[in-house]
Amino acid sequence: MIEKVFSSEEFEAEYTYNGSDLGATWTKEETFFRLWSPTATKATLRLYKSGNTKNSDLTEEISMIPDVFGTWVAKKSGDLNGIYYTFAVTIDGKEYEAPDPYAKAVGVNGKRSMVIDLSETDPDGWDEDCGVFFDKRITDAVLYEMHVRDISSDISSGIEHKGKFLGLAEEGTKTLSGISTGLDHIKELGVTHIHFLPSYDYGSVDESAPDGTQYNWGYDPENFNVPEGSYSTDAENGATRIREMKEMIKTLHKNGIGAVLDVVYNHVYHTEEFCFNALTGGYFSRRDENGKWSSGSGCGNDTASERSMVRKYIVDSVKYWADEYHLDGFRFDLSGLLDIVTINEVIVEVHKTHPNVIIYLEGWDMPTAVTKPGIELAHMFNSEKMPGASFFSDTFRDLLRGRETEEKGFCAGAKGKKHAIDRCFMGMPFWCKTPVQCINYTSCHDGYTLFDKIALSCPELDFSQRVSINRLTAAITILSQGTPLFQAGEEMLRSKKHPDGTFEHNSYNCSDFVNSIKWSDLDIPEYRETFEYYKGLIAFRKAHGVLRMRSAEDVYSHITVMDIPDENLAAYHLWGNVNDEVSEAVLVIFNASSEEKEISLPVGSWKLCIDHKTAGTVPFAVAEEKFTVKPFSAAVLIK
Repeated sequence: MIEKVFSSEEFEAEYTYNGSDLGATWTKEETFFRLWSPTATKATLRLYKSGNTKNSDLTEEISMIPDVFGTWVAKKSGDLNGIYYTFAVTIDGKEYEAPDPYAKAVGVNGKRSMVIDLSETDPDGWDEDCGVFFDKRITDAVLYEMHVRDISSDISSGIEHKGKFLGLAEEGTKTLSGISTGLDHIKELGVTHIHFLPSYDYGSVDESAPDGTQYNWGYDPENFNVPEGSYSTDAENGATRIREMKEMIKTLHKNGIGAVLDVVYNHVYHTEEFCFNALTGGYFSRRDENGKWSSGSGCGNDTASERSMVRKYIVDSVKYWADEYHLDGFRFDLSGLLDIVTINEVIVEVHKTHPNVIIYLEGWDMPTAVTKPGIELAHMFNSEKMPGASFFSDTFRDLLRGRETEEKGFCAGAKGKKHAIDRCFMGMPFWCKTPVQCINYTSCHDGYTLFDKIALSCPELDFSQRVSINRLTAAITILSQGTPLFQAGEEMLRSKKHPDGTFEHNSYNCSDFVNSIKWSDLDIPEYRETFEYYKGLIAFRKAHGVLRMRSAEDVYSHITVMDIPDENLAAYHLWGNVNDEVSEAVLVIFNASSEEKEISLPVGSWKLCIDHKTAGTVPFAVAEEKFTVKPFSAAVLIK
C-alpha cells in the first residue's frame, strides 16, 4: 500500500522538503508558487478572478515544473495580490484540484486560495501590537473559553457585529439596563486570556449565508492557516477575515487580554477532499492495517503527524499563527492522536521567537493506527516527556462535578474523594508531577454547562443551593494550584436549554437560542452576584503568589493539608515567601456539605476575604481560634 511507502525511511529521506517557501510567495513584481506533491506526475497552477467556485472565471493555467524533494514550482510576473488560485495534480492517471495547503487567504468556503499582500491586512498600529503575558508563567493565567459567535449573537448583547470577530472589538456595549457586555464584561471579570474555539476556516458552515440558522463549534478543519469566513463581515473577500481577526486581537491586547487559539490538527473535515490529501494521494492521514482510515478521533481520518511533511506542516502552521496574528497561546484538540516529537518541536520552534506563548493540550489517551513503529503519542500520561506543555485535567473535572450526568461530585457532597481533591488542589493529580502542567476546569464547550450539570445531578436541591455549589466549584477551580479555565458564561450561571426546557450537552451544531450568552440574565440578582463572586476570586488569585506556584518543590514546601476527619471538609494552610506572596499565610477551606461546619484555625488573627457570598482582596471580617463555614461554600482567610 502507498501508506507504507509514505512512512518508509527511504520515502522520507528522498521527499522531505525543509524550505520555507511552500505555498505562494508574493512580491509586487511576481509571485512564486511551490507545491509539495511527490506522488504527482503532473501539476498545474490555475488562476481565477474570484474565490467563489460557482463562478466559471478561470483566467490562466500554468504548468508547474518538478523541483527538489517532490516539489513543483511556478511563477507569474506582475502584482497578483487579490488573485485566486488552485493546484491541479495528476496522480495514478486521475486529476485532482484543490486549494493550497499553505494558503494564507481563501475565497468563500475555502475552495480557492488567494494570493495576498499580508501587510495590507494589518490594522493601524499592528507593528506595535504585542502579547500581554511577558515575564509570567502559565500558572499566572486565567483562561476563558469562548466561541466567537456565542458572545454577541443574543439580542441582549447590545453588540452591533453579532457573531463576528469585530463583535469582540466593540467597547462600551451594554444591555438595555446598562450592564456591560462582551469585551467590557470580560475585562471587568479579570481573566488574562480568551481561549477561542476553532477560528480558522472550517467546513460545516456555508460562508455565503453565515447569518442563518447555521452554527458549529468549528472542529472540522478546512484550511488551517486562514481565519473562518463566517466570522467576518465579507467572506467573499479573502483579505477581510484576516484584517478583522487582527483587529479583534489588537483590541484584546490593548485591553490587557491575550488570545489563545484552539487548534485541531488531529483530523480534518473531509478525508479525500482535504487539500493536503487530495494533492498527495492521502499522505496527511493514517490508515489502519486493513487500509481503512484510522478513526481515533471519531472523524475517520486521524492525522499522520509522525510523517516528516505532516510534522513540518503542523509546526509551520503554529509558527505562522504566532507570527502573523500575534497569538498568545494554543490549545491542541485531542493531542493524544499526535506524536510527542511533533508537539515538542512546536514548542521549541514557537518559543524561539515567542517565549511567552502558552501551549496546552487536550491530552486524552486514544487509540489510533500510527504508521511507524516506536511512535509515542502526546497524551497526558506522557506529560513528563513534554515539559513545555500543560494538559486539561479531566481528573479535576470529574472529581468536582461528577463524571456521569446524574453522578454527584465532591462539590455536591459526594464522599470518598477527599484524598484526590487534595492532590488536585496541589496541582498534581495522579498523572501530573508539576502544577505548571495542570489545567483545572469543570466546564468547557464539551458536556453540560456547570450549572446545568449541577441541576441534573442535584434535583433535590433548590435554586439557591445549586448557586452555592456553582460558586464552591468556581472557588476550588480558581484557587487551586495549576491554571484555571472555565467556559464563557459560567460566571453568570450559563445554561444551554432547548425551547422545551431540556438541557443540551453537545451543542456543537445547535442554534444561537441554545448557545448564545444571555446577557439579560445579569439583571437577575443571583446571576449578577455570581459574576461578582467570580470576579473577586480571580482578583484574589492574582493578588496572592502562593496560589500560583510553579514547581512541586514549592508546593510541598508551602502547603499543609490540614488533618480534618470529615469527608466533605477540606482545608489547606499556605504560607511563605513564594512568588512575591503579600501575606504571611493563606487559609483555604472548602465545605462540600449541606450543613455548616466549624473548623479550628491555626494560631493567630485571620482576616476573611472570601466566604459563601463575597469574594475579593479586601478583608471584611476577623476570626480567631474557630470559624464556621456555610454549607456548600468556600472560605479564605489571610494572616
